Amino acid sequence: MTDLKLPTGVLTGDDTRKLFIHARENGYAIPAFNCTSSSTVNCVLEAARDSKSPIIIQVSNSGAWFFAGKGIKNDGQQGSILGAIAAATHVRTMAKFYGVPVVMHSDHCAKKLLPWFDGMLKADEEYFAQYGVPLFSSHMLDLSEEKDEENIATCVKYFEKMAKMGIFLEMEIGQTGGEEDGVKHEGSIDSLFTSPEQIWKVHEALSAISPNFSIAAAFGNFHGVYKAPDGGNRVKLQPELLGKHQAFIKEQLKKKGVEFKGEKPTFLVMHGGSGSEKSEIMTAVKNGVVKMNVDTDTQWAYWNGVHQYYHKHSDRLYKQIGGKDNEDGLPNKKKYDPRQWIRAAEKSMSARVVEALKDLGAIGKFAPVEDIKDSKPISPYVRVISKSS
Repeated sequence: MTDLKLPTGVLTGDDTRKLFIHARENGYAIPAFNCTSSSTVNCVLEAARDSKSPIIIQVSNSGAWFFAGKGIKNDGQQGSILGAIAAATHVRTMAKFYGVPVVMHSDHCAKKLLPWFDGMLKADEEYFAQYGVPLFSSHMLDLSEEKDEENIATCVKYFEKMAKMGIFLEMEIGQTGGEEDGVKHEGSIDSLFTSPEQIWKVHEALSAISPNFSIAAAFGNFHGVYKAPDGGNRVKLQPELLGKHQAFIKEQLKKKGVEFKGEKPTFLVMHGGSGSEKSEIMTAVKNGVVKMNVDTDTQWAYWNGVHQYYHKHSDRLYKQIGGKDNEDGLPNKKKYDPRQWIRAAEKSMSARVVEALKDLGAIGKFAPVEDIKDSKPISPYVRVISKSS
């Protein structure tokens, strides 16, 4: 296996693509975790550090709003824009101290949420003007509800702006089942499979702008844990179709006089991985999936950490002083202090993050290096801390 030579902290531009190339060539994928708070961000970073793994942290539209605080109105997507910026700023501040490379990503953005996307791009532009790199590593456009022509044309329009700043684009074509941020698929099972012709149209259009893009193709996968449209417990995933998509793209490139060395000319993304069999996931990785979204399982893990903590200490969580059924006069502050039960949630979620890294073969793929002191851009105050450490 070739060494993964990347800086620590948030990746941008060609470094993001180098990470995905390394994953593709070495048979692993990087899990992407939806985060809704600094707490969930920190436990993902902690797991990545302890696993010596690159990591992807992402915020959804609703998750970003939660990060900002639901006390802020979301008129004109203001709350979601602010929350996404806050999350990215937090990751940029902390990632280098955890010593791993991080892709800072925004998740599904449907047509109705484009004002959110515009707000994040504006933040990228302002950050780029000051530091020469964007705030985010990558963004996702999900116009899979729209006609393919509109979907691709909208992606091209935005990608032309993004490519100038070295921002990676993820797009979705075909429909992943279930629901994500209000985008709900209730159609037939047949529509849960993207065709090779659709994938090629995307590849052809976006590769003319920049190689820094990936495609979320549908191959029977579902967001979350749902019943399939036919009433069954799950749709049979067909990850082998992804290999056929890659072969089709390679064939079309050859017709245009372009010889691609290798068997996987495009980066693919797997959505709706919760509950999937490990063999199905690894077949998808074998066929070019370099990123897999994980959300439902880590939500459960975070909650389960709190749940288990409560059961362990329940006798001391009914009142501030004394046990549930006694008045022993002992204070319970060390039990109900949020730092105690939130930390229990973090440990539980971190363990699930490590499990995902193991399933995708990403553990041990990065050896941390000491490069904080000479790194840009980090805030002046953080730079002072770095120099004194």
